[in-house]
Amino acid sequence: MTFRWLPTEVAFALSTVFAVLLLATVLVAVLAARRPEKDYSELKARVWTWWLIVGLFSAALLIDRLTAIAFFALVSFLALREYLCLMPARDTDGRLRLWAYASIPIQYLWVAVGWFEMFIVFIPVYVFLALPTRAVMGGNTTNFVTALATMHWGVMATVFSLSHVAMTASFEMGASPRVAPDWPSETAQTHPGAGLLVLLVLLTQFNDVAQYCWGKSLGECKVAPRVSPGKTWAGLVGGVLTTSALAAVIGPLITFLTWPYALVAGLLIGLGGFFGDLAMSALKRDIGVKDSGKMLPGHGGILDRVDSLLYAGPLFFHFIYYFYG
Repeated sequence: MTFRWLPTEVAFALSTVFAVLLLATVLVAVLAARRPEKDYSELKARVWTWWLIVGLFSAALLIDRLTAIAFFALVSFLALREYLCLMPARDTDGRLRLWAYASIPIQYLWVAVGWFEMFIVFIPVYVFLALPTRAVMGGNTTNFVTALATMHWGVMATVFSLSHVAMTASFEMGASPRVAPDWPSETAQTHPGAGLLVLLVLLTQFNDVAQYCWGKSLGECKVAPRVSPGKTWAGLVGGVLTTSALAAVIGPLITFLTWPYALVAGLLIGLGGFFGDLAMSALKRDIGVKDSGKMLPGHGGILDRVDSLLYAGPLFFHFIYYFYG
C-alpha cells in the first residue's frame, strides 16, 4: 500500500517508529507504577511530545510532498520566531524582522517548485543584500553590524539550513548520476525524496538519543566543557558509529542508497547533528538560557529539537546531490 507519493518501504519505517513510541509509552508507565517514589513527569512529557512531533510529521508525509514542505516551512517560522525572541533588538528592527519572516515563504517556494538554482542563492545572496539595505533605510546606525549579524545568522540557520531538509523531498535523480542507484521499489524510483527525507530526520533524532546514551554510559572526557558539559567524546564517537551502522542497514531499505553510501550519509548526519547541537548550546549559553523556549514539553523549544538538523540537513542534502542530483 502507498499513500500517493509515499513508498511502501517508507510507510513501513514510519509504522516502526510508532511501534517504538508505543513501547516507550508502556515502559514509562510500568516504571512509574513500580517506582511511585520517583518523579517521571519529565520523561512522560518527553514521550507524549514525541507522539505529537511524529504524528504531525507523519501526517504531513502521508498527504503529499507539498504538505511535507509546508510542514517544514512552519517549523522554520516557529524556529525563527523563537530565535528572534531570544535576541536583543533595536527600536528600528521591527520592519527588518518582517523582511526576515518574508524570506520563509519565498525560500520554500523554490523548494516546492524544485528550482535548485534559486533555492541555493536566494538567502545567501539576495536576502544577505536586502537586510542591510532595509536597515540602512531605517537610519539607525547604532549596533548596525551586531544587529545585521544576528539577523543573518538567524535566517541562515532557521530558514536556509532547515529548508535543505525540506528540499530532500523535492529531490530528483540527475540524468547522469555519479553512482548508479539501487531502487528498492518502483514507487521509490518515482518519488525518491520521501525516503531520503525520512532517513535524514529519523537518523538525526536517533543520533541525539544514541549520543546521550553513550555519553551517560561511558562518558567522562568532555568535548567542550565550557559550552556543553554533557557532551563527551564517548557520546560523540559512540553516537556517530551507531548512527552510521543504522544508516547502512535501513538506508538501502527505504532509499536508493547502497550500504557504503548510506554509511557515509550516517557519518555526516552523526557529526553534523553533534556540532549543530553544540553550536546551539553555545548560543543559549551566551544568552543565558537553558532552553530556547517552552513550546515542546520535556524538550524545551523548537530550536532545542531541530538544532541537530541545522547542520545535518545541508550536509546530507549536498552529499546526495553531488552523487545523484
